[in-house]
Amino acid sequence: MTALLSERVLPLINSLERPWLLLIGVGVVLGLLMGLLVQQVRTCLRAEERQLPWDILLIRAAGLSLGLVLANLLVAPLLLLPLPESLQWIKPVALALANLVLGVTGLTVGQLRGQALRRLLGSTSSETLLLEEGLVQRSAPKILDTSAAIDGRIGALLDSGLLEGQVIIPQVVLDELQTLADSGKGEKRSRGRRGLDNLSALRRDYGRRIVTNSTRYDDETVDEKLLQLTSDSSGILITTDYTLAQVGRLRNIQVLSLSELVVALRPEAQPGDQFTLKLVRQGKEPGQAVAYLEDGTMVVVDGAKALIGRSRNVTITGALQTNSGRMVFGQLSPEPDSPGTSQPPPRSGNRGRRNR
Repeated sequence: MTALLSERVLPLINSLERPWLLLIGVGVVLGLLMGLLVQQVRTCLRAEERQLPWDILLIRAAGLSLGLVLANLLVAPLLLLPLPESLQWIKPVALALANLVLGVTGLTVGQLRGQALRRLLGSTSSETLLLEEGLVQRSAPKILDTSAAIDGRIGALLDSGLLEGQVIIPQVVLDELQTLADSGKGEKRSRGRRGLDNLSALRRDYGRRIVTNSTRYDDETVDEKLLQLTSDSSGILITTDYTLAQVGRLRNIQVLSLSELVVALRPEAQPGDQFTLKLVRQGKEPGQAVAYLEDGTMVVVDGAKALIGRSRNVTITGALQTNSGRMVFGQLSPEPDSPGTSQPPPRSGNRGRRNR
């Protein structure tokens, strides 16, 4: 075997000229650089194509194309120039470098100067110009999971205007709801039909804002498919599932938990909360005094008229929503040193006010 290699392979290797070895080495290096560049450009375009309108992307593509055309025109005389056999490798190297440099330059110019070109072409869309300048971003699509569809509060969020953009209903959610609706167990069947009814109402009320997505993934679990779709679409996952929300955040996916949103929007004061408040004036009814929370909410305290001007512990007993705002009712809390009482120390202000 060794003798065979010495007789056939080694002479072949020795017959290769140094320029060809150099050309192969340069080609390998340029191939790696071009591969990294293409991968980076692909990643950037994939992230931005869902955020930018098609005309801006078209301008950037035009800049890249012009750069490549200019590179080939500049290198054409060199390609026609007769060179010695040992220097023929210069032509492909020069062509590759020219396309790389001028292609990136054209893409950069199209990105930076696209606004001026659009104005020359007569485009006056202020929204598109603001998007191009990075001052405004398009609303990310909202991906609805099965638990949020069954919950039904997504309709109230859309009615209030808190959610912008399109709401996407993945096909995997529809399949899961259909499976639940066809289940032999009454509870599952009821939940599945409720989810389908909620989605039908959303589609009827909001039309084109509610869209379905038929993309299918090979992952086994529904949660994994939802996370993959949200990541691919650069969207926001809407759910009431605590575990799914936590997994999504760990994977750097935007998640809107309806349960957390409800907690965040809870009123400042709940029945049973205690505050240290200063009684500032007399109320409308006999014996009442008025105090205010830190956020300006008025608290009507029964039996506290004689203590106006002092700070006392107040326990919230109820609340009333009026046209002019929210009114909270309370009563004086027993003092800690009163006989027969064992009260926890009161909280000052409305920080840490809720009893979890």
